[in-house]
Amino acid sequence: MHISSKLGLFLGPILFLIILNLPIELVSEQGDMVIAVAVWMVVWWITEATSISVTALLPLLLFPLLKIMPVSDVGANYGSPIIFLFFGGFVLALALEKVNLHKRIALNIIRITGTTPNKVVLGFMIATASLSMWISNTATTVVMLPIAMSVISLLINDEDGFTKSDQNFALSVMLGIAFSANAGGIATVIGTPPNSVMIGLLENEYNIEISFLKWMVIGLPFSIIMIVIIYLVMVKVMFPNKQLKFAASKEVINDELKKLGPMSGKEKMVLAIFGVTVFLWIFRTVINGIFPELKLNDTIISMFGAISMFAIPYNLKKGDFIINWKDTSKLAWGILILFGGGLALAKGMAVSGIVDMVSGAIAESDISILFTAVLLIFLMLFMTELMSNVALVAVLAPVVAGIAIGLEIPILYLLIPVTMASSCAFMLPMATPPNAIVFASGYIKVHEMARVGVILNLIAVALLVLLFQFVIPLLF
Repeated sequence: MHISSKLGLFLGPILFLIILNLPIELVSEQGDMVIAVAVWMVVWWITEATSISVTALLPLLLFPLLKIMPVSDVGANYGSPIIFLFFGGFVLALALEKVNLHKRIALNIIRITGTTPNKVVLGFMIATASLSMWISNTATTVVMLPIAMSVISLLINDEDGFTKSDQNFALSVMLGIAFSANAGGIATVIGTPPNSVMIGLLENEYNIEISFLKWMVIGLPFSIIMIVIIYLVMVKVMFPNKQLKFAASKEVINDELKKLGPMSGKEKMVLAIFGVTVFLWIFRTVINGIFPELKLNDTIISMFGAISMFAIPYNLKKGDFIINWKDTSKLAWGILILFGGGLALAKGMAVSGIVDMVSGAIAESDISILFTAVLLIFLMLFMTELMSNVALVAVLAPVVAGIAIGLEIPILYLLIPVTMASSCAFMLPMATPPNAIVFASGYIKVHEMARVGVILNLIAVALLVLLFQFVIPLLF
């Protein structure tokens, strides 16, 4: 346990007690109680004094004790429909991983893009981003890393040894995988947890619904542009590999595909269920238009996909199903609790008047809307380098919503780019799990990641400001 974690363990509750017993009121009696709980949670989240999921359970204990909300109201946030949307997404990802379909998809994408060094980098990036839209960015990176390592090991063992060009190629592949996993997740609702925290907040607090397709209309183009920029910055500016030539990467990819063998019946079945689920997500509004009594929503479709994976038999005689409950031990249950904690905290901020106070204070000041947006996007993006992006969105999203109300602009205009900013952390290894995983490979030094990362972070801020100013007002 780090010294910061030990310190945070005691600092959280101490600050909580100090705020509760302040001689002056910061907001209101109830508002101060919520601030006290929020401070405790933020300290534990930043210092990782306990698991971030355990910290997310604090509202269940403290809100009823402090009479902020009854336990039934707090508990409802942990069973919100958005949590089951994500649960379904996790089960679909679990099935893809269990039958190794994710690896087959990734290898085929890399094979199609070609085998010149820059095309190999691009292939890895496209494959990583495509998977990251549907399965967790951590799982995606874990799948891609060994394939990348085997390609890089060919360069180390070739006749000219590990040259500067080889090293640049290795850096481009490794960083390309981490950064594409981060950027790819932005494309869909289930691609990265912060998207879900925001969509849950909008549904729970403001009755605003963003469908799967509507999110993709914004998220997918942003992801693609970001990935193109990451690719160009790395292979053209930061790590060019001009003299590099190797044909062996084709062999590695083909060998890996041979190891997988022909596509199995189970893989085909998973692909079919996955395909139907994605089809329903994308064409939900059209289907509801034709059959209005169905009232399909993204959570119902997600649960259909998940239950199908458990319930449709692959071989009824043998009682063989794609996945069984035992497999869910690998599911990221902690993330689901983290969503619940974030939604509960947001609810506490709303019922205690904190959000109203923030929006009131902003309404009375005369700061420009654009300046506020730039500042919030910048803050979120650089803060997420140091703490969990889900935890950060859980704390800041309700405040950002309050600021938008105060500025008298639609909540979505501000909340969407600020939430997207939380997935654009490219500078430090501890910022996101993909960054940490590729850093652990040993091919990357912190200063190398930071050098590229700071350029990409600033480009991401500029893109998100353009999104705020010109694109989102057209769509919403």
